Amino acid sequence: MDFQPVNGTRGTCNGLLVVSDLDGTLLDHETYDWSPARPALNALRQNGHGLILASSKTAAEIAPIRRAIGFDDFPSIVENGAGILLAGDGKGRTAGKDHTRILAALAGLPAELRRCFSGFSEWSVEALSKRTGLAQDQARLAAQRQFSEPGIWDGTQAELTQFRALLAKQGITTQQGGRFLTLGPGSSKNDRIDELAARYRKNDPHLAIIALGDAPNDVEMLERADRGYIIRNPAHGGVPALTGEGGGRIRRSHLAGPAGWNNCVLAAIRELVPN
Repeated sequence: MDFQPVNGTRGTCNGLLVVSDLDGTLLDHETYDWSPARPALNALRQNGHGLILASSKTAAEIAPIRRAIGFDDFPSIVENGAGILLAGDGKGRTAGKDHTRILAALAGLPAELRRCFSGFSEWSVEALSKRTGLAQDQARLAAQRQFSEPGIWDGTQAELTQFRALLAKQGITTQQGGRFLTLGPGSSKNDRIDELAARYRKNDPHLAIIALGDAPNDVEMLERADRGYIIRNPAHGGVPALTGEGGGRIRRSHLAGPAGWNNCVLAAIRELVPN
């Protein structure tokens, strides 16, 4: 299967488009189970609403998840916005050389900074499975990076600031998620969301867009949506208080992971979609 780093849209949204992070949001942080969200997923499908998955996961990882939950008619944002998995079978032209460029930039860093970052490309399948909690067959999919390099930072905050600055000079961004620090080519999930939302809004100018996420790298996505939902994740520090929470445009789930996702999406359908 090839994956395309440009936009492809199919499906209709019937008034509501959901954009969702995966790990710790639609998927349980530890087990990766999405079944508690089944009622909301069914409601989205039955009402003809759209769902775009937006994650640091690879296209190879997202494709079977998207198929399992029944939203192959919608594109997905992969590797923190560095690429897009097209709707349908996802076939398209192969991506560029972003991942190779990131690894080359890492190799060129001062040794005292380079040793503070350990990325997916350095780990065996067994090590990747242990660090992520994924089964080994799923870890192999996670290793199929085309655009980005997630990893673990083991240095000081001052060293991280220097690390980020040196990579930024080469056009490489760093984003801290709930579990990993991800290096990318400069595109963000928000850039891709704007791109895809504009396509869907051509057919429905009044389309409501909701976003769901659990980590600091989801903040901009949450703030730019018509309604943002912060999904509780006890596994990390979560998202700081946001301005939009004062007026209710951004809300927090009471339950964690897919159970919280389920309640938030059902509430959005009730409140934002005209009867």
